[in-house]
Amino acid sequence: MGTLRPRQARDLGMSRSGLYRAAQSGKYERIARGIYRPADASAADWDWIEAATRRPDATICLASALAHHDLTDAIPNALDIAIPRGSRIPATETAISWHLFAKETFGLGRSAISIPGSELDIGIYSPERCIADAFRLRGDLGYELGRDALREWLRRGGKPAALMAIATRLPRARGPLLQALEVLT
Repeated sequence: MGTLRPRQARDLGMSRSGLYRAAQSGKYERIARGIYRPADASAADWDWIEAATRRPDATICLASALAHHDLTDAIPNALDIAIPRGSRIPATETAISWHLFAKETFGLGRSAISIPGSELDIGIYSPERCIADAFRLRGDLGYELGRDALREWLRRGGKPAALMAIATRLPRARGPLLQALEVLT
């Protein structure tokens, strides 16, 4: 069994207060407000679980996705999660930085991966999308993040045509990426 929410406790023949008592006695671990896991469950990333539970369309992006793809040495101080613009940003207890991305391009370069140690899935952006986003949001993220990720991606054999196919569909990404590719290739 994976994560459990108080409203699902009845399906297990337990009341909400029974779930709270089970958590106090150590049978369940409280991940965040309203999210519990069995104490004997395998290890999992609680930030990922909370993001996927709060928003089924949650997508790992920016520095967190670049770190997952081993394209940066930077260690993000919070999990970067993208959700479609216009969505309500949920209240969370863990270190999650919510980003609102345009609905028209939200699915661009997005795939789903399983959360290790859990039955949940979470979205993640492709390396190409993450690099394009790093260039497009370079004023907020810093100029080095995108440049260093691009350099590592090219070193591993990344194809500039695939990167430009995504960058042309995102605002403010094509020009800076072209300039960086001219310098690096």
